[in-house]
Amino acid sequence: MNVQGAVVLAFEDRVPRIDPGAWVAHGATVIGDVRLAARASVWYGTVVRGDDAPITIGANSNVQDGSVLHADPGYPLHIAENVTVGHRAVLHGCVVERDCLIGMGAVLLNGCRVGAGSLVAAGALLREGTVVPPGSLVAGMPATVRRPVGDAESALITESWHEYVDKADRHRRVVPVDPRARGPVPRSAAPDGGEGREEL
Repeated sequence: MNVQGAVVLAFEDRVPRIDPGAWVAHGATVIGDVRLAARASVWYGTVVRGDDAPITIGANSNVQDGSVLHADPGYPLHIAENVTVGHRAVLHGCVVERDCLIGMGAVLLNGCRVGAGSLVAAGALLREGTVVPPGSLVAGMPATVRRPVGDAESALITESWHEYVDKADRHRRVVPVDPRARGPVPRSAAPDGGEGREEL
């Protein structure tokens, strides 16, 4: 597990459970009843807030920069394995089944369910209670099913989560930089031997 520089907080009796193989970026925030499975990743500036209901992020899944995940009472948020959630997406009290791609800036509201192998286009708005059949391409505001996902799109879904598992491994090795010195902070001077974040 690598959460150095991230904000990981218990809320009342709800404590995040983060697998040793998961990664949470510097500046990301994980609060309350949140579970991250092996090789899951939460990227820079993302907020995952499990104060009212549980949030689960499955194995190999990634939640990219600037996204917001939250859940209401009675509407837990579940992201299954091998899912990509693009930059600045908002997921609220919904279920995303395995092998899906949620495009950048998409919004999924309470009670939505996205079937396995589906692709939600960038900027799509899924209204409360929307159910997407497995293997569907969904787009629009409000979102509707446009057609089945094609072979190239299925390959893209697989390529995306593989890429982010690899990226997370690379980003585990980020080094703090002192902007005044225009170079990396020497490991001997960096907090936690170079794994932490320099306080200026």
